[in-house]
Amino acid sequence: MKRDVVIVLDCGATNIRAIAVDPQGVVVAKAVLPNHSQPDSVNPQWQLWPLEGILHSFAQCCRQLLPQIHQCKIHALTVTTFGVDGALVDASGNMLYPIISWKCPRTIAIMEDISRYMSAEKLQQISGIGQFSFNTLYKLIWLQENKPDLVEQAHAWLFISSLINQRLTGEFTTDRTMAGTSQLLDVKREQFSDAILQKIGIQADLFPPMVAAGEIIGQLLPSIAADLGLPAGLPVISAGHDTQFALFGSGADLDQPVLSSGTWEILMVRTPNVNTALLPQFTGSTCELDSCSRLFNPGLQWLASGVLEWVRKLYWHDDACADIYRQMIAEATAIAPGANGMRMDCNLLGSAGHHLSGGWQGVSLSSGRGHFYRSALESLAWQLKDNLAVLERIGEFRTRELLLVGGGSRNMLWNQIKADVLNLPVKVIDESETTVLGAALFAWHATGYYASAEQARAQVNYRYQYYYPGEQQPLYQSLNASPAPLAATIPLTGECHA
Repeated sequence: MKRDVVIVLDCGATNIRAIAVDPQGVVVAKAVLPNHSQPDSVNPQWQLWPLEGILHSFAQCCRQLLPQIHQCKIHALTVTTFGVDGALVDASGNMLYPIISWKCPRTIAIMEDISRYMSAEKLQQISGIGQFSFNTLYKLIWLQENKPDLVEQAHAWLFISSLINQRLTGEFTTDRTMAGTSQLLDVKREQFSDAILQKIGIQADLFPPMVAAGEIIGQLLPSIAADLGLPAGLPVISAGHDTQFALFGSGADLDQPVLSSGTWEILMVRTPNVNTALLPQFTGSTCELDSCSRLFNPGLQWLASGVLEWVRKLYWHDDACADIYRQMIAEATAIAPGANGMRMDCNLLGSAGHHLSGGWQGVSLSSGRGHFYRSALESLAWQLKDNLAVLERIGEFRTRELLLVGGGSRNMLWNQIKADVLNLPVKVIDESETTVLGAALFAWHATGYYASAEQARAQVNYRYQYYYPGEQQPLYQSLNASPAPLAATIPLTGECHA
């Protein structure tokens, strides 16, 4: 009997992937190739994304995937990727200028001088998006100021997911969740802001019709189907910005905050309410459109595991990577909560020559490296508590439990500290492919396999590891199942996660 699958094409900043997912959200097969931006020939400090290279990597991944799913029935194809980036195209879909990467510094000066168009506070109140130099807004202003002839002759602006979808189907569309990252929308109205576009001199018709997650964009064209090795005519389903599909794929309920824990911690929530007037008051705040209509994803971000990695380099730089994090956690676990009065101030970011208030208090001659690591874990947890309180104000909700995803969620001690500091249950999802899963669930709905993406998600057997305030032992729980105790320690993988 043939197994049913959809294929998700995932374009990440470090990897290009093709992944087959069945109707229960199980990954059947995957193929991976590296991805990286390229220096601009005009200025080696500038960074571009090579669209043709990305498409070629997708073709290679699909051809690697096919032998693994040769007995499967492929129902649909969908694309997810990072936000904000895109390009001007002509009426045939040919790019008029390369894709400026979110890594490119050329737009920093545009962001710093944005007040000549509109105040940063007003921009965020309308769009929800904070001041990040890679925002689409600044790329379009840069093109307007440096390549006005290209803007004038452009048929459309396509975000990177829509560039890929246009090559797949020939259709010009705007992924709704990608538009939500651009700083060009009126986020409350879920449409491009006339006020913002008028200020920067961009016409609204530069953006093709918006499509929601789970809408059928078109059918896979024969030419690109031959390159991918897939059947022509496959329905191509709209997905979009990876963050939104990771939230949906994590199983997060409405008003349940999700912390993506990595080099940066990104705290977001799916909610029907957002007070955008508050956003400019908080550094690192933003609000994007959820994968579902009439829902928003307000959030905050701050440096987290990047700080812990800095601590590792200071105090464990001679230790072997294979056991380093296990050793760090063991030494910090041996220190009593409170780290004997040591506390780290998390304000460790800043440019050279600027005074920083970050550092440690309560250091004594008896302080060891375990104290420094434990105090960093605890102080970052207190920063999380403060930011969660801010997010509750912005999103107008009350937290019952925190859902944790990402590399930082493998640190069991840090998870427990978070539960203790928040005085809330913290649950860690036992699923690494939340972005791909979220996109696949919308694709299964689009094919008619399920009545809605929510119904598709209800078929997934989510497993969570729970940390409760004051507990020393995490618990595992499947959705709709009773918790069962696990051993107090779980072996770490060979990967390095601070």
